[in-house]
Amino acid sequence: MNFFHGQETLSVIEWILRSVVTFFFLLFAVKVMGSRAISQLRLLDFVMALMLGNIIAHPLSDHRIGLKGSVISTIVIIILYLFGIFLNLKWTWLRNTIETMPIPLIKEGDIIYKGLKKARISIDLLLAELRKEKIADVKKVALAMWESDGKISIFLDPQYEAITPSTYQLETELFDLPRTIIKEGKIDFQALKQINKEEGWLVNELKNHHQTELNRVLLATVDYKHNLNVFLY
Repeated sequence: MNFFHGQETLSVIEWILRSVVTFFFLLFAVKVMGSRAISQLRLLDFVMALMLGNIIAHPLSDHRIGLKGSVISTIVIIILYLFGIFLNLKWTWLRNTIETMPIPLIKEGDIIYKGLKKARISIDLLLAELRKEKIADVKKVALAMWESDGKISIFLDPQYEAITPSTYQLETELFDLPRTIIKEGKIDFQALKQINKEEGWLVNELKNHHQTELNRVLLATVDYKHNLNVFLY
C-alpha cells in the first residue's frame, strides 16, 4: 500500500496501481452522484467537476502527494454535492439563487436584445443554434429560451410546425421498440423467448427470407409483427 502515500519516488508498478485505484474510485464516485452530474453542467455540477478534477489530477502527476488526502476530499465533496442537490430540490429560493432562471431570447419572431445581453450570447451563436434545429428564419420562432444549463430551447410558431397524424386525427399503429435478437453473430435467447420464438424459427428466417447464416449477421431486430430486419457485416 506504499503507492497510496506520498513518497520521494514511485516505481512503475506503483504508478499503475495509483492510476487503477483512482480510475475505479472515480467511477464509483460518479455512480453515487448520479447521471445528472455528467448529463448536464449546471452551476453546482460545474463547481463539483472543477474541484474533483484538481483533487484527483495532482496525486497522478506528483509522487510526493499521497492518494489518501484526495480520496477523503473527494468523499467530502460528494457528500456536499448530494446534500446540495437535496436542498436544491427542497427549497425553491435556494434553487432560484443557485440556478439562473430561463431567459427569453426570441419572442413571437422578434429577437430580445436584453435577453442576449443578460445571457451573454452573441447573435452569431443564436443563429447557429437555430441552424442546428433546421430553422432558417427567426420570424418562424414563437419562443426561444436560454436555460440554466447553457442550452437554448426553441419553439416554432404553430403554423410552421410539422404536420403529424394527430393534426388530421388519423389513426396510427402503437409504438413498439424493435427487439435486438442477434448482435455480432450471437443470439439473444432472452429476447427470443420474450417473443415466444425458438432458435429454429430464427435460423429458418435467416436462411429462407434473407439467404444468410447466423455468423454473417451483424445485427438483427424483430418488431411486434415478427418482421425480421437483418444487417450483415
